Amino acid sequence: MIEDKNPQRTPLSELGEFALIEHLTKNFDVKHESTVKSIGDDAAVINPENKNIVVTTDLLVEGVHFDLSYAPLKHLGYKAVVVNLSDVYAMNAKATQITVSIAVSNRFPLEALEELYAGIETASKIYNIDVVGGDTTSSNSGLMISVTAIGEVEKGQEVYRSGAKPNDLLVLSGDLGGAYMGLQVLEREKEVFKVDPNNQPDLDAYTYIMERQLKPEARKDIIDLLKDLDVKPTSMIDVSDGLSSEILHLCKASKVGCDLYEDKIPLDPQVISTCEEFDIDSTTIALNGGEDYELLMTISQEDYPKIKANPNLTVIGYITEESAGAHLVTRGETKIQLQAQGWKTFKE
Repeated sequence: MIEDKNPQRTPLSELGEFALIEHLTKNFDVKHESTVKSIGDDAAVINPENKNIVVTTDLLVEGVHFDLSYAPLKHLGYKAVVVNLSDVYAMNAKATQITVSIAVSNRFPLEALEELYAGIETASKIYNIDVVGGDTTSSNSGLMISVTAIGEVEKGQEVYRSGAKPNDLLVLSGDLGGAYMGLQVLEREKEVFKVDPNNQPDLDAYTYIMERQLKPEARKDIIDLLKDLDVKPTSMIDVSDGLSSEILHLCKASKVGCDLYEDKIPLDPQVISTCEEFDIDSTTIALNGGEDYELLMTISQEDYPKIKANPNLTVIGYITEESAGAHLVTRGETKIQLQAQGWKTFKE
């Protein structure tokens, strides 16, 4: 569906591994004092000065996590970085460095990898992080991207999944369901394209949900906001696998229950209208869709006055005793037990 607008195709074999890494990373500059040694040696050297280090990693595999028939390589590079930074922010930490490794088949020319790394470079500038290392290797099965993100947090300011207490408020940043519905539209248009390659889709009505799927953002702004508001969540997780799945992770780690209110779940109007178009229940999508990369947190009730007027944060429920279980309270005030039906890595 996406035409190759760059006719030049330089085989990767013309460069070799070391020249390829040097070529792809030549524009990355160092922004953090904690980055002592960046790309160009056997390993990077990082000195965070008496802070705790946060480390997370994600692997994206072609055909499993992305489809290059509709995911532009620049967007993919950007997204590969962002999904990792989201996990760092979920620890209440500041992301500072990343490493990027790729496995690539010979069907990709140099120009394709330049596009991929342009997205990585854009993300590194927007989120103010240093790219300090990585690796390239060949692949017999398409493209794989592995990003490791490193962050730092003041000792005592870390937020885990395990700190929620009964009567805490369940709070969500942003809105849900956009990424999943964007994927549904893209998959639909891909099938139309297969039947008629001359058909050019009109996606103007889906701009927001397209961006939520192809170019998500990590909520660094929420971490900054919480600091400004002097609010430290009691627990936190990023919403990558669907709201119900993440709530159950928090409940299990914290040994608590939860009441989630259906009428409080924030949905963008474009998500609601697209759900109607596809005849899908919007609550089901919010609960199980995934890839929204919003932050789900619990906060003490005494911090409620600090957040109640903020448009970036929505109270969607509250924490109960573990014995009460985790439930969705429907608009009709019926309680339904929450189940994790979102993304499962290993499906039968």
